[in-house]
Amino acid sequence: MKKLIIIGISFVFFANSCKDNSPGNANPLEALPKDTGGVHKAMVLGADNSPYGYYLYTPSGYTPTGPRFPLLIFLHGSGEIGNSQINPATLDKILVNGPPRLIKKGTWAPKYPMVVASAQCHDSWWDVNKVRQFTEFLRTTYQVDTLRIYLTGLSMGGFGTYDQLTVFGADSHLAAAVIISGSTNVTTNNAKKASVIPIWAFHGESDQTVLPAADIAMRKAINDLKPPVLAKLTMYPSVGHDSWTQTYDGTGMGKEDPAFDPFTMDIYSWMFQYSKK
Repeated sequence: MKKLIIIGISFVFFANSCKDNSPGNANPLEALPKDTGGVHKAMVLGADNSPYGYYLYTPSGYTPTGPRFPLLIFLHGSGEIGNSQINPATLDKILVNGPPRLIKKGTWAPKYPMVVASAQCHDSWWDVNKVRQFTEFLRTTYQVDTLRIYLTGLSMGGFGTYDQLTVFGADSHLAAAVIISGSTNVTTNNAKKASVIPIWAFHGESDQTVLPAADIAMRKAINDLKPPVLAKLTMYPSVGHDSWTQTYDGTGMGKEDPAFDPFTMDIYSWMFQYSKK
């Protein structure tokens, strides 16, 4: 198990100052220092210029002037909404699911080290422009590889992830996105904008909270456009709304419906295949 340092409420942030660490045509991820256990910091709303309170995980090799790391942004579901400016303790609600949960458990072990930013929505829904502002804040504040910014969300966060793709498309700053138990408005224009970003959606076939129909329709609409990277959709038979636990920790591999895309690679390794040009 990795050594993990958890720091409580912090009111500091670091300026971004380094050039891209890509050494020619080599895979820059191979050159990154191994993560032997990083720091998970709670940043309450108002502590810095972020539009959201958030937890930030920085791997062990992270320094304010060191190499740039891939960035994973996580958007939670509706049950984790809270305002940490009013009550700092409410920020811990975002540790119950997804990557921040794995980090807290000490089981966070992607193939390459990443910075992980887990925002907390303090509104009634993920605002598309505010999420975009959060992305801009992260890419200019921390040592992140701006060519390797990934977005993932579950349930309400899945809706929010789709929104970044369908509203901003190529201007979203994203290299890839993983959407779990989410939904979107399937239109030709939305599919066209989203088609430029590699997408992998996951859904439970028995989900009655957010029906999987939009995921199925969006996959078809995107792939009918013959994008460079086909949209993927993995479906779990007899699984309800919580299809995220087994997706984020990888235990859903081999349990998927063979009529859809197979789950044979963890989602983080899948993301690492992609970078913005």
